[in-house]
Amino acid sequence: MKKLSEFPATAICGNDITSSVLYVSALSIIAAGQYAWLALLIVAMVLFLYRKIYGEVVGALPLNGGAYNALLNTTSKSMASMAAGLTLLSYMATAVVSASEAMHYLHGIVPHLPVEMATFVLLALFMGLAVMGIGESSKVAVLIFIFHLTSLILLTGACSFFLLHHGLQTFVANNHLAPAHGSIGKAIFWGFSAAMLGISGFESSANFVEEQQQGVFPKTLRNMWIVVSVFNPLMAFLALAIVPIPEVGIYESNLLSHMGEITGGGRLSSLIAIDAVLVLSGAVLTAYVGVTGLLERMTLDRILPGYLLKKNKRGGSYRIIISFFLLSCSILLITRGRVEILAGVYTISFLSVMALFGLGNILLKVRRRRLPRPERANWIVVLTAVAAVLAALVGNIMKEPGPNQPANFVVFA
Repeated sequence: MKKLSEFPATAICGNDITSSVLYVSALSIIAAGQYAWLALLIVAMVLFLYRKIYGEVVGALPLNGGAYNALLNTTSKSMASMAAGLTLLSYMATAVVSASEAMHYLHGIVPHLPVEMATFVLLALFMGLAVMGIGESSKVAVLIFIFHLTSLILLTGACSFFLLHHGLQTFVANNHLAPAHGSIGKAIFWGFSAAMLGISGFESSANFVEEQQQGVFPKTLRNMWIVVSVFNPLMAFLALAIVPIPEVGIYESNLLSHMGEITGGGRLSSLIAIDAVLVLSGAVLTAYVGVTGLLERMTLDRILPGYLLKKNKRGGSYRIIISFFLLSCSILLITRGRVEILAGVYTISFLSVMALFGLGNILLKVRRRRLPRPERANWIVVLTAVAAVLAALVGNIMKEPGPNQPANFVVFA
């Protein structure tokens, strides 16, 4: 099988992590107010630390599976299986949330679109693409990734041009508001907890490392970190400079489109909406690719039945992919398409996987210290990164549920 070079591998996982810019700016502004861009910069620093952690573990154990593989080689199969279960839950939530959000954006362009039925169709469409094999999947991912980055650059240019002519009065007015939650520290903490959702997808590259060419994996981590560190804080800053904070909540689901409307008119707003549909669809594809790598590894380790390893002529593990599609559809039916219910499950699952990967790094240092590895994360880096993820996890568990909505942890459990 032909292995993936740097750009296609980056595009597959990059579509997932960079799609977060479409919703994380609004989430962090609602939580942190005028300090949202600072919270997103802190998230970028945490992600920088995790680059070293992932680089050490996957460099020492270059197999699909991510946190599952790390724990399988340092603890027991039961502990590793728990990490795999959390990863699978995270991917299921990723697929459903991304597909549903994409169809909500499309509904804004095509008002008569039945959102729930369209979500099923999108999940089925990308199931078919995943069955065709990772080579075909990567070509689609590359096109989506290029279009997404181009759209973000155009929006940045339009916002900058708008601010040159209109000044920073809105930004100054926003900064004169009282801090959210009564203090700057609390505002940044709650903003950081919400903003950590913006790096979901970073773990995806580790789940298909065997499909990547030699030396590509650390480059995918670097590339994802650069894009997220630039665009996520930048978009939050530009939003605060253009949109009054009380108005952000009204446009929570399409803040970037609203910014496009203000700074570039209807055409730019429509372009951002189309970009949202495409890149969120790309995140669905990432979920299929990531879960295939994970479940293939678990099947080879005899944790799942060998029946799942059957491949088609194109090398696609169609039994895994179809099973994942059915699981995702079941979640969509159970939640009746209410994305806000699944979003909490998504966050808790993803942050738990990140924390367990940090634990895998610690155990690798202690129990497999002689295993050769291309790079090492020092103890301060690992402990700081894991502590930050655990703080965000606690914040998301403690988060007050919305009206007529169960608490995040209840749905997750």
